[in-house]
Amino acid sequence: MKRVVVTGMSAATPIGNTWQTAHSNLRAGNSGIRYMDEWEDIQGLSSLLAAPVTEAIGQNLPRKQLRAMSRVSRIAAQTTSEALSMSGLNLLEYDQENVGIAYGSSFGSADQLVPFGRVLSERVVRGISPTGYIKLMGHTAAVNLSQFTGAKGRLIPTSTACASAGQAIGYAWETIRQGIHPVMIAGSSEELSPMQVAVFDSFYAASRDHDRPEAASRPFSKDRSGIVVGEGGATFILEDLEHAQARNAPILAEITGFATNMDGHHLIQQNPDRLRRVIEMSLQSAGLKANQIGYINANASGAESDYQEVDIIRSLFGSSTPVASSKGHIGQAFGGGGAMESWLTINMMNGWSFKQVDTTFLR
Repeated sequence: MKRVVVTGMSAATPIGNTWQTAHSNLRAGNSGIRYMDEWEDIQGLSSLLAAPVTEAIGQNLPRKQLRAMSRVSRIAAQTTSEALSMSGLNLLEYDQENVGIAYGSSFGSADQLVPFGRVLSERVVRGISPTGYIKLMGHTAAVNLSQFTGAKGRLIPTSTACASAGQAIGYAWETIRQGIHPVMIAGSSEELSPMQVAVFDSFYAASRDHDRPEAASRPFSKDRSGIVVGEGGATFILEDLEHAQARNAPILAEITGFATNMDGHHLIQQNPDRLRRVIEMSLQSAGLKANQIGYINANASGAESDYQEVDIIRSLFGSSTPVASSKGHIGQAFGGGGAMESWLTINMMNGWSFKQVDTTFLR
């Protein structure tokens, strides 16, 4: 089996699109969550909080390719271009059949629902463009990346809500590990829409803490106020270790294990036993024991399920392993969340000493 390393990565996040900016905001305790004035005219929407990406997206992308790209694909294309640049891998000078893509997004562009929905609600075809469906479909980011990069290997789209990023990175890891491709482009992205907020708002799971938006998302807190929807994504260039070493590529991290499973219990409510089992499977895949883990970036989003996550982490890892959730800064970005959190974690592992992390919140 091949060893798999990360040789390039880039992100677009609500707290900055570069590590220097994101790091500065994290250390200062700054959140990317804000009150969305532009949503005040939406009748019935009680939560007006979100964490959007505020820096420019897609300005340097080819105009011809932008025609089929909604914002979710532009985030994917921009971060992929930057990740390839960091890795030093020029796909124009490389065997593109040896490059695959595993990329996730839980949804395409919600804006495209309007003209397509009109066909059913008003019985009229109006405003549908040739590229509209491409922008709408759940695997739009993956498909657009295949055209953007010219990669001709395997295409593995993942559209599994918050698991989209983890599965994309994991499937890319498996592809390289099995010797199918030496290079995989992996990650996920998500664009912001009030439709996402409306879903959580409908069953009172979205935060309505409008008086202090920057602190509205409070993972692991006994006074948490609910989920805050976010936006963004990240891309990683994964390579066979020997392949990366042969071309003197920068090695940012190594991926040593991956596991995924199904709940088989409920569409929304989590089964704690299945959550615990997938962590155990991941450790087994990596050949590691729980006491060898130095840091955990948790899913915790400020929802009721935080309780279960704390209990499972404590039962498996005890109370001495540092644990944190990034969602207090970047919100819950569905398909893009896991990719941003992976980007933050790798950067932190390469720059921060976790001996300085306060773990007293695990009480």
